Amino acid sequence: MSDFKDIIYNCRQATYLIEKRELIKLTFKEQIELRMHLVGCDMCKLYVKQSRKINEMVKQLLKSDMRHTIRLDDDFKNALQTQIDDQLNKN
Repeated sequence: MSDFKDIIYNCRQATYLIEKRELIKLTFKEQIELRMHLVGCDMCKLYVKQSRKINEMVKQLLKSDMRHTIRLDDDFKNALQTQIDDQLNKN
């Protein structure tokens, strides 16, 4: 039961499961854990909505003719990578 108690208070694990279920089917245990967390966490409920919207937009973009013309410039990529590295190093 300790595992279930942990997920209730663990937004990081919940967001991981939210993203994972977009790619593959969650195990029964993971589905239950995520549902239990979402019952009490408004922030993660909002994250679900935002994540779905972003995924829909990316899928539409990849299907569109614009996919060949949209590119990130190198400065933006480097700044983004720096932010990612900073966040990873905090943990």
